[in-house]
Amino acid sequence: MGSSSYFDFSSVDWTEMGSATWETIWVTLVSVLFTAIIGCLIGLLLFETKDSKSKGIQVVNWLVSLFVNVFRSIPYIILIVVLIPFTNTLVHTIVGPVAALPSLILSAAPFFGRIVEMSFREIDQGVLEAAEAMGASHWTIIFKVLLPESLPALVSGLTVTAISLVGYTAMAGAIGAGGLGALAYNNGFLQYNGTIILVATILIVLFVFVLQWIGDLLVKIIDKRVV
Repeated sequence: MGSSSYFDFSSVDWTEMGSATWETIWVTLVSVLFTAIIGCLIGLLLFETKDSKSKGIQVVNWLVSLFVNVFRSIPYIILIVVLIPFTNTLVHTIVGPVAALPSLILSAAPFFGRIVEMSFREIDQGVLEAAEAMGASHWTIIFKVLLPESLPALVSGLTVTAISLVGYTAMAGAIGAGGLGALAYNNGFLQYNGTIILVATILIVLFVFVLQWIGDLLVKIIDKRVV
Protein backbone atom coordinates (compact mmCIF):
# COMPACT_ATOMS: atom_id res chain seq x y z
CA MET A 1 0.00 0.00 0.00
CA GLY A 2 1.51 3.31 -1.06
CA SER A 3 1.73 6.34 1.17
CA SER A 4 -0.69 8.23 -1.09
CA SER A 5 -3.49 5.79 -0.29
CA TYR A 6 -2.71 5.65 3.42
CA PHE A 7 -4.16 9.13 3.99
CA ASP A 8 -7.55 9.02 2.30
CA PHE A 9 -10.07 11.48 3.76
CA SER A 10 -12.90 9.89 1.80
CA SER A 11 -12.52 6.85 4.08
CA VAL A 12 -13.52 8.91 7.13
CA ASP A 13 -17.07 8.51 8.39
CA TRP A 14 -17.58 12.09 9.56
CA THR A 15 -20.82 11.27 11.36
CA GLU A 16 -19.02 8.63 13.38
CA MET A 17 -16.11 11.03 13.93
CA GLY A 18 -18.51 13.68 15.20
CA SER A 19 -20.17 11.22 17.55
CA ALA A 20 -16.79 10.08 18.90
CA THR A 21 -15.72 13.71 19.38
CA TRP A 22 -18.86 14.45 21.39
CA GLU A 23 -18.27 11.35 23.53
CA THR A 24 -14.73 12.54 24.31
CA ILE A 25 -15.95 16.05 25.16
CA TRP A 26 -18.83 14.75 27.29
CA VAL A 27 -16.73 12.28 29.24
CA THR A 28 -14.01 14.87 29.83
CA LEU A 29 -16.38 17.58 31.04
CA VAL A 30 -18.29 15.26 33.37
CA SER A 31 -15.02 13.91 34.74
CA VAL A 32 -13.69 17.44 35.27
CA LEU A 33 -16.86 18.42 37.14
CA PHE A 34 -16.69 15.51 39.59
CA THR A 35 -12.91 15.82 39.84
CA ALA A 36 -13.26 19.48 40.83
CA ILE A 37 -15.82 18.71 43.53
CA ILE A 38 -14.09 15.64 44.99
CA GLY A 39 -10.62 17.15 44.60
CA CYS A 40 -11.63 20.30 46.49
CA LEU A 41 -13.04 18.18 49.31
CA ILE A 42 -9.86 16.07 49.45
CA GLY A 43 -7.61 19.13 49.38
CA LEU A 44 -9.64 20.90 52.05
CA LEU A 45 -9.58 17.81 54.25
CA LEU A 46 -5.80 17.47 53.86
CA PHE A 47 -5.29 21.17 54.61
CA GLU A 48 -7.55 21.23 57.67
CA THR A 49 -6.14 18.06 59.24
CA LYS A 50 -2.44 18.55 58.43
CA ASP A 51 -1.24 20.30 61.60
CA SER A 52 -3.79 19.04 64.09
CA LYS A 53 -2.54 17.71 67.43
CA SER A 54 -5.55 15.43 67.82
CA LYS A 55 -4.70 11.76 67.29
CA GLY A 56 -8.05 11.08 65.64
CA ILE A 57 -7.64 13.91 63.15
CA GLN A 58 -4.06 12.81 62.45
CA VAL A 59 -5.39 9.36 61.57
CA VAL A 60 -7.90 10.96 59.19
CA ASN A 61 -5.10 12.92 57.54
CA TRP A 62 -2.99 9.77 57.21
CA LEU A 63 -5.86 7.82 55.64
CA VAL A 64 -6.70 10.57 53.15
CA SER A 65 -3.01 10.98 52.27
CA LEU A 66 -2.74 7.22 51.77
CA PHE A 67 -5.75 7.25 49.44
CA VAL A 68 -4.29 10.13 47.46
CA ASN A 69 -0.81 8.63 47.19
CA VAL A 70 -2.09 5.19 46.19
CA PHE A 71 -4.37 6.38 43.41
CA ARG A 72 -1.80 8.88 42.14
CA SER A 73 0.78 6.09 41.90
CA ILE A 74 -1.24 3.57 39.88
CA PRO A 75 -0.76 3.94 36.10
CA TYR A 76 -4.09 4.75 34.49
CA ILE A 77 -4.20 1.75 32.17
CA ILE A 78 -3.77 -0.54 35.20
CA LEU A 79 -6.31 1.43 37.24
CA ILE A 80 -8.97 0.81 34.59
CA VAL A 81 -8.47 -2.94 34.88
CA VAL A 82 -8.34 -2.90 38.69
CA LEU A 83 -11.61 -0.95 38.85
CA ILE A 84 -13.55 -3.21 36.46
CA PRO A 85 -15.55 -4.94 39.26
CA PHE A 86 -16.26 -1.59 40.96
CA THR A 87 -17.23 0.02 37.64
CA ASN A 88 -19.53 -2.86 36.75
CA THR A 89 -21.22 -2.64 40.15
CA LEU A 90 -21.59 1.14 39.97
CA VAL A 91 -22.75 1.70 36.37
CA HIS A 92 -23.66 -1.92 35.40
CA THR A 93 -21.34 -1.95 32.39
CA ILE A 94 -17.62 -2.01 31.64
CA VAL A 95 -17.82 -0.60 28.11
CA GLY A 96 -18.90 2.76 26.76
CA PRO A 97 -18.29 6.36 27.86
CA VAL A 98 -20.11 6.03 31.19
CA ALA A 99 -17.90 3.08 32.16
CA ALA A 100 -14.84 5.30 31.83
CA LEU A 101 -16.06 7.82 34.42
CA PRO A 102 -15.15 5.97 37.68
CA SER A 103 -11.55 5.33 36.64
CA LEU A 104 -11.14 8.84 35.21
CA ILE A 105 -12.46 10.51 38.36
CA LEU A 106 -10.51 8.28 40.75
CA SER A 107 -7.30 8.91 38.84
CA ALA A 108 -7.71 12.68 38.58
CA ALA A 109 -9.41 13.66 41.86
CA PRO A 110 -6.44 12.71 44.12
CA PHE A 111 -4.06 14.56 41.82
CA PHE A 112 -6.23 17.68 41.89
CA GLY A 113 -6.69 17.26 45.64
CA ARG A 114 -2.96 17.74 46.13
CA ILE A 115 -3.07 20.84 43.95
CA VAL A 116 -5.91 22.20 46.09
CA GLU A 117 -3.96 21.53 49.29
CA MET A 118 -0.85 23.27 47.93
CA SER A 119 -2.95 26.22 46.72
CA PHE A 120 -4.42 26.66 50.19
CA ARG A 121 -0.95 26.54 51.77
CA GLU A 122 0.31 29.30 49.49
CA ILE A 123 -2.23 31.76 50.93
CA ASP A 124 -0.67 34.43 53.14
CA GLN A 125 -1.14 33.32 56.75
CA GLY A 126 -1.67 36.96 57.70
CA VAL A 127 -4.91 36.98 55.74
CA LEU A 128 -6.19 33.93 57.60
CA GLU A 129 -5.11 35.31 60.95
CA ALA A 130 -6.81 38.63 60.21
CA ALA A 131 -10.06 36.85 59.39
CA GLU A 132 -9.86 34.86 62.62
CA ALA A 133 -9.12 38.03 64.62
CA MET A 134 -12.26 39.64 63.18
CA GLY A 135 -14.31 36.75 64.54
CA ALA A 136 -14.99 34.97 61.26
CA SER A 137 -16.31 31.45 61.67
CA HIS A 138 -14.46 28.43 60.33
CA TRP A 139 -16.84 28.03 57.38
CA THR A 140 -16.70 31.77 56.65
CA ILE A 141 -12.91 31.55 56.41
CA ILE A 142 -13.20 28.62 54.00
CA PHE A 143 -15.75 30.23 51.67
CA LYS A 144 -14.72 33.88 52.03
CA VAL A 145 -10.93 33.58 52.34
CA LEU A 146 -9.49 30.17 51.36
CA LEU A 147 -11.45 29.55 48.17
CA PRO A 148 -11.46 33.15 46.79
CA GLU A 149 -7.76 33.72 47.53
CA SER A 150 -6.70 30.43 45.95
CA LEU A 151 -9.16 30.50 43.04
CA PRO A 152 -6.65 31.46 40.29
CA ALA A 153 -4.34 28.61 41.34
CA LEU A 154 -7.29 26.23 41.56
CA VAL A 155 -8.49 27.11 38.06
CA SER A 156 -4.97 26.76 36.68
CA GLY A 157 -4.57 23.39 38.40
CA LEU A 158 -7.95 22.20 37.17
CA THR A 159 -6.98 23.17 33.63
CA VAL A 160 -3.85 21.01 33.85
CA THR A 161 -5.96 18.17 35.28
CA ALA A 162 -8.55 18.52 32.51
CA ILE A 163 -5.87 18.27 29.84
CA SER A 164 -4.52 15.13 31.49
CA LEU A 165 -8.04 13.72 31.48
CA VAL A 166 -8.27 14.19 27.71
CA GLY A 167 -5.27 11.90 27.34
CA TYR A 168 -6.82 9.42 29.76
CA THR A 169 -10.09 9.36 27.79
CA ALA A 170 -8.15 8.44 24.66
CA MET A 171 -6.40 5.66 26.56
CA ALA A 172 -9.71 4.42 27.99
CA GLY A 173 -11.23 4.49 24.52
CA ALA A 174 -8.66 2.00 23.29
CA ILE A 175 -10.13 -0.64 25.62
CA GLY A 176 -13.79 -0.01 24.91
CA ALA A 177 -14.75 3.29 26.55
CA GLY A 178 -15.68 4.99 23.28
CA GLY A 179 -14.67 8.42 22.05
CA LEU A 180 -11.86 9.45 19.74
CA GLY A 181 -9.43 7.03 21.38
CA ALA A 182 -11.63 4.07 20.52
CA LEU A 183 -12.20 5.32 16.97
CA ALA A 184 -8.49 5.92 16.37
CA TYR A 185 -7.59 2.47 17.69
CA ASN A 186 -10.41 0.33 16.25
CA ASN A 187 -11.04 2.06 12.91
CA GLY A 188 -7.60 3.55 12.49
CA PHE A 189 -4.80 1.45 13.94
CA LEU A 190 -6.40 -1.99 13.61
CA GLN A 191 -7.58 -1.30 10.05
CA TYR A 192 -4.38 0.47 8.96
CA ASN A 193 -6.30 3.68 8.28
CA GLY A 194 -3.89 6.52 8.98
CA THR A 195 -6.42 9.17 8.03
CA ILE A 196 -8.70 8.34 10.96
CA ILE A 197 -5.74 8.37 13.34
CA LEU A 198 -4.64 11.74 11.95
CA VAL A 199 -8.09 13.34 12.16
CA ALA A 200 -8.73 11.98 15.67
CA THR A 201 -5.34 13.28 16.81
CA ILE A 202 -6.00 16.73 15.36
CA LEU A 203 -9.41 16.90 17.07
CA ILE A 204 -7.91 15.87 20.42
CA VAL A 205 -5.16 18.49 20.07
CA LEU A 206 -7.72 21.17 19.21
CA PHE A 207 -9.81 20.19 22.23
CA VAL A 208 -6.74 20.50 24.46
CA PHE A 209 -5.97 23.94 22.99
CA VAL A 210 -9.54 25.07 23.70
CA LEU A 211 -9.36 23.82 27.29
CA GLN A 212 -6.03 25.60 27.83
CA TRP A 213 -7.38 28.83 26.31
CA ILE A 214 -10.48 28.76 28.50
CA GLY A 215 -8.40 28.03 31.59
CA ASP A 216 -5.94 30.85 30.86
CA LEU A 217 -8.81 33.26 30.17
CA LEU A 218 -10.54 32.42 33.43
CA VAL A 219 -7.31 32.88 35.40
CA LYS A 220 -6.83 36.34 33.85
CA ILE A 221 -10.38 37.30 34.72
CA ILE A 222 -10.31 36.20 38.36
CA ASP A 223 -6.68 36.87 39.28
CA LYS A 224 -6.56 40.23 41.08
CA ARG A 225 -2.80 40.43 40.52
CA VAL A 226 -3.20 40.56 36.73
CA VAL A 227 -3.39 44.13 35.53
